[in-house]
Amino acid sequence: MFPIHDDAERIHGRPYVNYSLIAINVAVFTWEVLVTGFFSNGRTTSEIFLEYGAIPKLVLVGDIPIVLTSMFIHGGIIHIAGNMVFLYVFGDNVEDRFGHIKYLAIYILWGLFAALVHSIYAVAVGGGEVPAVGASGAISGVLGAYLIIFPRAKIYTILIVFFITTIRIPALAFIPFWFILQILFTLFGQSGGGGVAYLAHIGGFIAGVGTGNSWKYLAGKKMSSSIPSVGKTRKMRPKIEDVSPSLEPEVIEGADFFEIIAEIHGISAATDIHADYEPDYKRVRIVASGSRKYELFAKLPDSVSNPTVEYVHYLNGIARIRLTK
Repeated sequence: MFPIHDDAERIHGRPYVNYSLIAINVAVFTWEVLVTGFFSNGRTTSEIFLEYGAIPKLVLVGDIPIVLTSMFIHGGIIHIAGNMVFLYVFGDNVEDRFGHIKYLAIYILWGLFAALVHSIYAVAVGGGEVPAVGASGAISGVLGAYLIIFPRAKIYTILIVFFITTIRIPALAFIPFWFILQILFTLFGQSGGGGVAYLAHIGGFIAGVGTGNSWKYLAGKKMSSSIPSVGKTRKMRPKIEDVSPSLEPEVIEGADFFEIIAEIHGISAATDIHADYEPDYKRVRIVASGSRKYELFAKLPDSVSNPTVEYVHYLNGIARIRLTK
């Protein structure tokens, strides 16, 4: 299976950090190809790996720079092609949710954690001097975070059996299947010696899952704290049971409109979403009912005067609510 793209929608523009990471990896690989004669010069290739690769025994004594350089060194065209395709397909949406700077910092941390996990095992089995190279550990972190944040996204995948075809696979199936393969390869392969560092994949993935869960929890807390307290004179609405945590809606202001973007899962169509402007609080109340129920609030500027809801669009877990000024 080979992923080519997904249907998760970005809401914050272009993923410049993800594009930059891909560009740097490709540039470094081009340099490798030039100085090694496309890896035909074994001595030069070994020197590059020893100089810039993550040597486990050095990683365990805190040599962070070699971990950082190793994340941009690859051992062949298949190695870098696979990594960059996965980074391209999954990394843009993770950056879109975390933000540019946070994504870069967390990406590096995923790589560091993956290298640490691999190094502990490699030293234990006698592979402490064998350098590890590649962005796989950090990209595994990207997959872990993607699984938590976009579990219902569909991954367009090239499937090769007796013929070549393209199918859509839910992230909730595609990524766990990939992870199970990493475990099997670890159990029956060579994770600590001269083979693929599958334990780095597992370590990075677990770090990504943990990061994704922490981010969703903090985002839910932020949304809850952003809802203003209500005075005693306000008429109480019926309690909405089973309200699922979500992100705080984003408000985009145009010349003559407001557009609210909210992440809502568990509903089937825009007709399941109802939006009302509350003039007393200068906010839009959004209620959605399906397999899960939501009550969200989007604060508008205090200067706004009675905007009206023009339409509600819904696609792949993202609701877009347009209001005219």
